[in-house]
Amino acid sequence: MSKAFTKETDANDDDDPTPPVLPAGGKNYMTPQGYARLKAELLDLIDNERPQVVEAVHWAASNGDRSENGDYHYGKKRLREIDRRIRFLTKRLEIAEISDPGIHHGSDQVFFGATVTYIDDNQAPQTVTILGIDEADSALNQVSWVSPIARALLKARAGDEVRLATPGGLKDIEVLQVSYPAPASH
Repeated sequence: MSKAFTKETDANDDDDPTPPVLPAGGKNYMTPQGYARLKAELLDLIDNERPQVVEAVHWAASNGDRSENGDYHYGKKRLREIDRRIRFLTKRLEIAEISDPGIHHGSDQVFFGATVTYIDDNQAPQTVTILGIDEADSALNQVSWVSPIARALLKARAGDEVRLATPGGLKDIEVLQVSYPAPASH
C-alpha cells in the first residue's frame, strides 16, 4: 500500500517536551501565586483561545478541499496542542498542594518558597527561589523543590554549609541569607 494513503497519527505532532515529573510519592507543591497563574492560563485556554481556534478550523474546513488547506491543518494541530495543555493543567491543578511560603516569614531556615542567597567554591553569591515544579522559571533564578540545589538547601539555616552533588563532584556551598515573602493579608 502506498504511504500516501496511510493515516498520520497525532504522535507526529507531539513537539512538546515531556512535562516535569513528580517524584514517586511526592506532592505537587505550589505557591498560591503559582496556582493562580496556572488556573488563569487554563481558563484562558478554555474560554478564549480554544473557541477562537475552533472557529478558525470551522472556517478553514468550509473552504472545501482540506488536503492542501494550510489553515485547516495548522488549526487542527494547534487544537491538539491546546487540548494537551488543558489536560495537563487540569491534572496538575487537581493534585496541587498549595503552600504559602509567607508562613515562614522571618525564619532563617530553608523551606518551600524560600529565597536563598549562597556562595559556592567560586565565592560568587547566587540567589534562587525554591518553587513548585510547574511554576519555577530558571530564567528568573527559580528552581523546583526537587532540583539538586533545592534538595541540598532544604532545612539548612543561614550560616550553614551544605554539600551539593554535581556532575563534576561534590561542591560545598554556604547559605548566606534566607528570606520569605510577607504573609498574605486575608
